[in-house]
Amino acid sequence: MADSPPQITDLTRKFEQNIDSYRNQAYGEAEVRVEFINPFFEALGWDVTNKAGYAEAYKDVIHEDAIKAGATKAPVFTILLKQIAVSFV
Repeated sequence: MADSPPQITDLTRKFEQNIDSYRNQAYGEAEVRVEFINPFFEALGWDVTNKAGYAEAYKDVIHEDAIKAGATKAPVFTILLKQIAVSFV
């Protein structure tokens, strides 16, 4: 992890130290997103919360986007690069 951004190392440490809490059924998707997923992508340079104030078509990340993959699905994030979806979480 020497080459990881320090924020990712911190997230990994936090997860390892509290893993039993995160395995509890009471720990839900929203908490995972706020505590781990958002900070992870922010550490990689993505503007997860649209701090730049871009219009929907120009955002780095679309939340709860609807995509058609056989049936319509709603990934937590659609990661965009130059307005093209490159990843789904």
